[in-house]
Amino acid sequence: MDELPEFKRTALEVLRQPLEDGSVVISRAKMSVEYPAEFILVASMNPCPCGYFTHPEKKCTCSSVTIQKYLSKLSGPLLDRIDIHIEVEPVKLEMLQDAKEEEASVIIQERIYQARDLQMQRFDNQLFLTNSQMRKKQLQVYCKVDSAGESLLKTAMEKLHLSGRAYDKILKISRTIADLAKSDQIKAEHIAEAIHYRSLDKI
Repeated sequence: MDELPEFKRTALEVLRQPLEDGSVVISRAKMSVEYPAEFILVASMNPCPCGYFTHPEKKCTCSSVTIQKYLSKLSGPLLDRIDIHIEVEPVKLEMLQDAKEEEASVIIQERIYQARDLQMQRFDNQLFLTNSQMRKKQLQVYCKVDSAGESLLKTAMEKLHLSGRAYDKILKISRTIADLAKSDQIKAEHIAEAIHYRSLDKI
């Protein structure tokens, strides 16, 4: 979904149930029908209507009221249900011209396959296959965090006023980051990276 705040708020709010439960219920006068609705939501948005609110060099032409009205299209409960929030900054010319060799996609792909294999083995006796599908019971079993990570997570919860749902999502993302790093235990650096992916909670 491109330009997410441009959609009607009523249309966006109906995404909450399928994002949470992986199903959608349609109710009529005489009956209700539940349909499977598991999907991956990928959405993008600008920080304001003109697009320059957080730009380091260009000046935003929007008023504070306009920006607030634009961002208010996205409710807290909806944002809470989106696992990863990433703020993308403008790419500087020096970075575009940088000839430094980056990690090849095929190597990244192999690391992802290995992490998925770990998850399939972990949940071999479960009715699901990925970290994102874990419930409270599985989080308590498979998301053990070291003491430094626990302290960092507690601080983030208090300072950012994160919800219980955000707490669970941070644990799931941390578990995946740890899997990608081939770490049995979730460490402070995994928690820190997962917290960084909750940037929209600061809106």
